[in-house]
Amino acid sequence: MTLANALSREFRVTFLNGGRAPDHQSAVTELDMLNLPPLGMGEDHQLYSQDDRYSVKESLAMRRQLILDTYALLRPEVVLIELFPFGRKKLAGELLPLLKTARRDTQARPLVLCSLRDIMVNARKDQSRHDERARWITDRYFDGLLVHADPRFARLEDSFCPRHPLKTPLLYTGFVAPGRIAAAVKPPRRGVLVSAGGGMVGAPLFQVAVQAHAINWAVEKLPMTIVAGPFLPEADWQDLAAQVKGIEGLTLLRSVPAMQPLLEAHSLSVSQCGYNTVMDILESRTPALVVPFVRGQEDEQSQRAQKLAQLGLVKVLNPAELSGQRLAEQILQLRDFLPNPAGLDLAGVDHTVRLIQELLANKHNANSESLPKEYAHAC
Repeated sequence: MTLANALSREFRVTFLNGGRAPDHQSAVTELDMLNLPPLGMGEDHQLYSQDDRYSVKESLAMRRQLILDTYALLRPEVVLIELFPFGRKKLAGELLPLLKTARRDTQARPLVLCSLRDIMVNARKDQSRHDERARWITDRYFDGLLVHADPRFARLEDSFCPRHPLKTPLLYTGFVAPGRIAAAVKPPRRGVLVSAGGGMVGAPLFQVAVQAHAINWAVEKLPMTIVAGPFLPEADWQDLAAQVKGIEGLTLLRSVPAMQPLLEAHSLSVSQCGYNTVMDILESRTPALVVPFVRGQEDEQSQRAQKLAQLGLVKVLNPAELSGQRLAEQILQLRDFLPNPAGLDLAGVDHTVRLIQELLANKHNANSESLPKEYAHAC
């Protein structure tokens, strides 16, 4: 949403939301939000409907038609698609029709761009076939790839290796961080903030964090705040609320509108290692311990954690070693950790807006070969 909000200051943006919207999503009047029938991905890697009124099959059919109808109504100048075809393969049935429609739009063909984060999952059993398929779709339907990373930190070819070279222009924008929130008076930092992004898979970390808090509170009186996240399953939320009830020095929050102010109010952070969480950590400059989420072929967070640790930006706790005692020890050691001040490029929001403006201007000038060179890198 950070990028969509920024783009809405320069463009009329219609945001097609495919999942359940968080309760505390900040409203932006310039951004038009269209909520599609929400779908989620289960632990078995199968889609499930988040609206009891519709089956998955019904939801997919309605989503596909809504997307096409919206395109026909708006006739956008730019179509920006997150992750696909590098991920979200199960949504190809709704996204490929959009891409084909845009390609056939001879009267006003839009600029079609893919928005990628820093690291791709690259531990699939059929990884080579997956990468080649993604490369083919990208070269056929997309005008550019926007990789929201600093190329000194991660490059697309680190986790994407198709059999044939990618021909679509590849542009690194820098990391898309929310931007620091100015405060008139900043209180002294104190305590540990524990979070897990949206919270969908955060329950194990939260349970161990409660155990670690009991150990450290007994000796150090170190307070802790846990932000469960809007997507922590309700049963896990109820269990967690019961677990922390009456525990001194521990505050439990369901969700918050923005993490950065809380991070800047705490002296230490414990979290998973998702992209948005890392952006908040780097912006706030809070000493951080990350416990990357790893399941099956999902190795994105562990790769990101390793790269950050090598740069001296975070400390890492292997999830296989996670226990109350181990986490308590790591939290106390974190008090002596000073993150490396050598910064990565966190200006990806402004860079992305500028890139899209320039690419669109080039297209209007019938000069699609001209790319903003300072951001272009060959794959």
